[in-house]
Amino acid sequence: MPPPPGLKASLRSASASISLTIAVGLGVAAAAAPVVPRVVDVPSRPAFVTPPEGAEQVARIGQVLVPATLLRTEKPGRLQVLLAEGRGFRLGGDALLRLGRADLDLQRGQIIAWIPPGRTGGPPLRVRTRVATASISGTTVFIEATPTELKFFSWEGRVLVEAENGQRFTLVSGEQVAFVEGTWLAPRRLSSTEAATRRKASILLNGFEAPMDTLPIIERELGLTP
Repeated sequence: MPPPPGLKASLRSASASISLTIAVGLGVAAAAAPVVPRVVDVPSRPAFVTPPEGAEQVARIGQVLVPATLLRTEKPGRLQVLLAEGRGFRLGGDALLRLGRADLDLQRGQIIAWIPPGRTGGPPLRVRTRVATASISGTTVFIEATPTELKFFSWEGRVLVEAENGQRFTLVSGEQVAFVEGTWLAPRRLSSTEAATRRKASILLNGFEAPMDTLPIIERELGLTP
């Protein structure tokens, strides 16, 4: 015996509600899922990606990056990577970097790494080098590693630099600390002229199509905007 019309309507309504709830729930879960690290911009080449168990290949937009992937650029090559939770970095120059599960290992070259403004909680983003590790939380850090020296520079926010010899430096916007020929130099603040010149000439702040969330903050922090 078929159900009465009123019951049929109720069943259709309940089914639609269940379907909508499932769809919404899946959408929320998908939105909350962490973003898989991937290449989002390659404004200039040569730039390469080497998976942990594979041959080196040309970097391409959309490439998924797993832990232990090696990224390499040769001048004038540059690339940008999106990490989980909106974190990201740009790599350039004659650079070599290994992607870790919770950090980045810069072996040489230039990197700018950042955490989107307004993000709170969670572990800091760490960039390791041969002599020190930089940790950032809601910050933008620039690091340049050459055979003879390393430079750590805070474009905006606080950057903690922890040296292997136990020394610790906390940089604020516009400050830099350098390791030159085996010696740490005292942190110093760039003048407004130096900051403006570096902003204009930086290969990692210019020429990319993919956005960098903290760029407006950098310019405001360093007095580079009206």
